[in-house]
Amino acid sequence: MPAVAAGLRLSATVTAVTRRGLDKMTDRGRGDTPFEIRWTAADGVQHRTLTRAVIDASGTWATPNPMGADGLPVPGEAENRDRIAYGIPDVYGRERADYAGRRVLVVGSGHSAINVALDLIRLQGEAPGTEVLWAIRRAGIDRLLGGGLNDQLPERGALGLAAKAAIENGSLEMLAPFAAERIERTADGLSIAGRQGDRERTLVVDRVVVATGLRPDLSILRELRVALDPAVEAPPALAPLIDPNLHSCGSVPAHGAAELAQPEPGFYIVGSKSYGRAPTFLMATGYEQVRSVVAMLAGDVKAAREVHLVLPETGVCSTASIVGPEAGCCGGPAPAKADACCAADAVAKTAGAAGCGCGTPAPAVVDEKVPATACC
Repeated sequence: MPAVAAGLRLSATVTAVTRRGLDKMTDRGRGDTPFEIRWTAADGVQHRTLTRAVIDASGTWATPNPMGADGLPVPGEAENRDRIAYGIPDVYGRERADYAGRRVLVVGSGHSAINVALDLIRLQGEAPGTEVLWAIRRAGIDRLLGGGLNDQLPERGALGLAAKAAIENGSLEMLAPFAAERIERTADGLSIAGRQGDRERTLVVDRVVVATGLRPDLSILRELRVALDPAVEAPPALAPLIDPNLHSCGSVPAHGAAELAQPEPGFYIVGSKSYGRAPTFLMATGYEQVRSVVAMLAGDVKAAREVHLVLPETGVCSTASIVGPEAGCCGGPAPAKADACCAADAVAKTAGAAGCGCGTPAPAVVDEKVPATACC
């Protein structure tokens, strides 16, 4: 947009934010002193920019959690990074050669882990030697698999159903609960010692994908007065509203500038970074956060306080492109545009089978908003 273009800096890395000429300890004149943003351009040149306010929407994607159940790297994790990936690697696309025909351990109890596992199962259909193990720390997986056909976000419901079908048909080996304790290099892979339930177990794999969530990078805020909840690492007023021990993404109440305010006037953390370590962030929440904060900075206090947000309350948070619940049959709804009658049928076909056997494949879906014909 023309109003934004003049101030937009692409391929820039912010290295620190402070108050001009003041460190964190200085009180006098703090609220009237502009922020100083230090950043490095794509060409390596360092810059300083003065601003009236700062909105930190830098996210958490670049700072994944380590493999350890205690929040720390497992001994041997750092030394074997060449065989360990974080987040959602493109196992079916540009990184295919690293995973095809390999034995892969996926670690994590969220939908990033489900996405990786399902992509690996898809790869199985073309590279039969591919093996998929999925390790999670909790014993039960019902909450992880979501609300199924009753999920108010049908895309995430179908993702859980597809994972359930993969476990049941043997395409995916589930290890629950499993906690890794040490990683050692072998001649051609990794040996992972840990505990599955109350017994010791050692896994020998070629590669590991760690999809254990994300955490905010707070290093650039070292010289600002920032208040964060000690557990969730979210703004104190927001933390009890989003604590994943108490809430799903849909049960989070509407919130905006008031809940995101910091001791440093004019500074706000928004988006997934505002949720700290809570994995329940939805983008619709972020849009409303930003609208409210910008209204407050523009002086429209009334608009800033009138926060409106209605979120679905069932299931847990994820993304996947599928059709509506009406497309379901014995295995739940099939992924959009798939030549399959249900999630189980789609998983079976990607694994190289003729199908799940529960009915005739539904017609291919052209418009994702139009449900496919049920097969049984």
